[in-house]
Amino acid sequence: MRVSNAVEEFLRYCAVERQLSPHTIEAYTADLEEFSRFLREDPLVCSINEDTLAGYLVDLLERRKLALGTVRRRFACLRAFTRRLAKAGRLTDPFAKWQLQLPKRKRLPRSLSRPEVSMLLASFPLPKSGSAKASHTFVAARLMIATGIRVGELCRISVQDVVADGGAIRIYGKGARERMVYISDLPLRADLLALLAWHRENGRVAGNLFLNRRGAALRPQSMRLVLRRQYEQKNGRRVTPHMLRHTAATLLMERGVDIRFVQRLLGHSSIATTEIYTHVSDEALRSTLERADVLGCLAA
Repeated sequence: MRVSNAVEEFLRYCAVERQLSPHTIEAYTADLEEFSRFLREDPLVCSINEDTLAGYLVDLLERRKLALGTVRRRFACLRAFTRRLAKAGRLTDPFAKWQLQLPKRKRLPRSLSRPEVSMLLASFPLPKSGSAKASHTFVAARLMIATGIRVGELCRISVQDVVADGGAIRIYGKGARERMVYISDLPLRADLLALLAWHRENGRVAGNLFLNRRGAALRPQSMRLVLRRQYEQKNGRRVTPHMLRHTAATLLMERGVDIRFVQRLLGHSSIATTEIYTHVSDEALRSTLERADVLGCLAA
């Protein structure tokens, strides 16, 4: 089997059998196209070995000078690709003896502080006069902050996924995994019910819950542009939909919510992924130190 055929088969497997998100499929496609260009020709997959991986690593780091995080991501994709081929008996797994060893910089997730969340939400326009319905994007932003859902999950929510009282939503996550997220904020629940009523009034008993200004399904890129327009251009800090997910998890942990509940809400398959949010935020650290007032206690 040629590499080009193997790539097509692998991407089809990821999309159909593994039900990976379109964003992941797009990233895998780009990564494997880069690897195919490195190979120059279209060799047989059985020719991929440890020397191939070592040469590709040198090419990424020394010739192209890519960031370490990008290199790790490219090799994670390549590892999944070759593992499937090895399982099918089409090559000897080159990662069995060759391991990628790059220093890993541990980064804390970027999230918004409570004042920044307030500024972000205040930047959205109020409902038009005579309308009880908030904008789709305003409700969407609050939902992401309240539940930590991914932007792709947000855009896939249908009218039928919201329970009748607006208190819960069925989410279709990565790997075709389903979960329920619950809405405890009463104003947000009321706005969700208003959106449902608007859909019913317009004869929409199915289809996407969140729409753009043209009435089409809200897309992840549209939500990114909304955040840039509503907050970044006014306050200077770059805000992404994924930062709202990090914000939700961080705020929940700061409020003492059990990490297992946060894991379930975010849809993490492993609690190890959720543990990154056990860090103490700067704001929580500052307020705790102020309450402790170590030197003040000594003076007393």
